[in-house]
Amino acid sequence: MLKFYGYKKCGTCRKAEKFLQQAGIIYTFVDITENPPTLEEIAAIAKIADVPLKKLFNTSGVQYRELKIKEKLPVLSDQEIFALLSDNGRLIKRPLVTDGANATIGFDETQFCQIWRR
Repeated sequence: MLKFYGYKKCGTCRKAEKFLQQAGIIYTFVDITENPPTLEEIAAIAKIADVPLKKLFNTSGVQYRELKIKEKLPVLSDQEIFALLSDNGRLIKRPLVTDGANATIGFDETQFCQIWRR
């Protein structure tokens, strides 16, 4: 089952949901601000998506700027990054979509077509 971590007020999440719905793809929506993925889930998603850890952050978010994450990132360990993200869903780039074998971070229609349309 596809798990969609998103935020209903996020325009990017709405575009991604519309894509999945139009493609007839069934998913479970999880509000990333209320129930962020666990440290273990984020670590697994990062590994599956094969992206640099800094790509997991919502760099345009208010909390990213307020917490000065950009300055802190170079000295944080992977585990510290995963812990930070799992404690604050507003720091995570959204949507985060995974089925346990595949994962996408953010919404890119081409990528969604390749990964989620089967």
